[in-house]
Amino acid sequence: MGDRAAKTALFDEFARAAKALASGRRIELVDVLVNGERTVEALASEVGLSVANTSQHLQVLRQAGLVTARRQGTSVHYRLAGPEVFQLWQALRTMAAGRLAEVERLAAAYLGARDELEPVTRQELARRLQDGDRLVVLDVRPAAEHAAGHLPGAVSIPVAELRRRLAELPGDREIVAYCRGPYCAFAHEAVAVLREEGFSARRLEDGLPEWQAAGLAVTGT
Repeated sequence: MGDRAAKTALFDEFARAAKALASGRRIELVDVLVNGERTVEALASEVGLSVANTSQHLQVLRQAGLVTARRQGTSVHYRLAGPEVFQLWQALRTMAAGRLAEVERLAAAYLGARDELEPVTRQELARRLQDGDRLVVLDVRPAAEHAAGHLPGAVSIPVAELRRRLAELPGDREIVAYCRGPYCAFAHEAVAVLREEGFSARRLEDGLPEWQAAGLAVTGT
């Protein structure tokens, strides 16, 4: 029979990962890092925290084995420790969305009427790309995230630059915008701007991390 104390210690160790994610800000950091490596300063800007506070959260994630770090000059760069970290976050949010009614209410408050525009599924987009459909795949994440990895043939126009760069987009093709995932507002904002300006536009149902996790082709990784 196994040792009771050893089993207790084992399960306590499993709990370290859960404890590391017991903070909305740390989960948000994971959500950003799914889309590529970041410096502490860049992460602080993304989640609206001080550099010191962000660094503290990252240390908790690092001690739990969820992120790794490397130093380059005076900067420290963080990235997820492996794909299983995204799988953990994906499973957590799926469970919460299915079990906690408040998640849907808050998502609607943040993103607006998400179902008002029928999203494009991964399967549909993959098929249309394979068939040579002349649609435009628009990556509205920050340029650094596009450089780290993107859908095949995707055009990079960060959502903050979209209005002044509309002339770069053809007006006679459907545009499918995507960003970081199902709870990222960039694609929703982009589609609203594009439709307001007369473009035919929809959004991908989720984002690059889910596309990659499904085994679909990614360029630039």
